[in-house]
Amino acid sequence: MTPSRTCDSLDPMAFSLEIRRRAQMAAGPFLGAATVVYFIFHMVQGDRGLIAWWHLRQDIARAESVLQTVEAEKADLQHRVGLLQPSHLDPDLLDERARAMLDQLRADERIIPQPKSRAALDNESDGE
Repeated sequence: MTPSRTCDSLDPMAFSLEIRRRAQMAAGPFLGAATVVYFIFHMVQGDRGLIAWWHLRQDIARAESVLQTVEAEKADLQHRVGLLQPSHLDPDLLDERARAMLDQLRADERIIPQPKSRAALDNESDGE
């Protein structure tokens, strides 16, 4: 019967074999854990991760808000265009548009400036 080698012996060959065996045993779990950590990191931080998804939801909310504003402006403009149709022309609107386009007044007219509303002032400051 041959004596078995143990790690306690001072034989360098046995020691290096033991290190190699333990490294081989630890390599699989280490690579598995590293792979899991990699995918979890990219699930949170990646281009299509949770943080990017959260930012995208915020961008969509802002875009929907802008869309509602633009749709309201579009509806107002469509209504005003409808008032200028030849079949039912609004004389006051026609007169207003002609004066604005030609920048003219009659001799007996006066301009009375109206103070701007708070909402109009806020919109002007946002555009600057």
